Amino acid sequence: MIGLNTEKLIDRLDTLLKPLCELVAEDLSLLAHLNDKEPDAELLNRLRDNGFPDGLGLVLVGDSVPQVIDLITGSLDSLPETIDEHILDELAADYADIYLNYGLQASPEESVWVDDENLTCQDSMFQVRVWYEQLDLMAENWRIRPDDHLVLQLKFLSHLFATEASESRLRQAAQFMDEHLLRWLLDFSQRVANRCATAYFAGICMLTAIYCEELRDLIAEILDEPKPSVEEIEERMKPKRRTEEIPVSFMPGIGPAV
Repeated sequence: MIGLNTEKLIDRLDTLLKPLCELVAEDLSLLAHLNDKEPDAELLNRLRDNGFPDGLGLVLVGDSVPQVIDLITGSLDSLPETIDEHILDELAADYADIYLNYGLQASPEESVWVDDENLTCQDSMFQVRVWYEQLDLMAENWRIRPDDHLVLQLKFLSHLFATEASESRLRQAAQFMDEHLLRWLLDFSQRVANRCATAYFAGICMLTAIYCEELRDLIAEILDEPKPSVEEIEERMKPKRRTEEIPVSFMPGIGPAV
């Protein structure tokens, strides 16, 4: 009887996971798109008409959520009915400062945040690449947009949720978020929000970080497995030093020589 109940619980969990994973995949795909390029008039109108971000599949509940929602809705509601080139140029310039020319000193690439010398294309890029390769994915052009770029990490997570709904996939997503995206995303978003020129991008970046943090908390609840601490993650991600045994040779009449 106990075994039967366990099977029913597993079936119930699988039934609930599928729609959840589908919604999360759509949310992450949208967040990737919003961080991918400067908005055009069509996108801005669509977001405004749909009351974004209210349409997200995952309902956010954190204390800072109302402030971020107000920031985004306020920036959209303040747009004129016909969005002119001046507004689009302002958003394009802000986008470039954030994502292209390092104008805010807030890189959208993980390496810059976790590398000791704050350099691009370091260990984390190759670590993330291994994750992609496991699912037969790859960055379109790593020289232009490295594997550990925010947009690619969001797209990868979206792919994880879209292609399988299972506990093992949740654990996979959680591990990737712990070891990569969540190690730096909140710092990036907070710096952008404090330095960028538009409320729109301040809101988008903060929403992205909050969404990913709350998604990770939800996974922990579903799996009934606590998130590892920051210290545990940093210890896990420390470079492993290779040690080799060096043979010791002896010659008659002298001590050991290395």
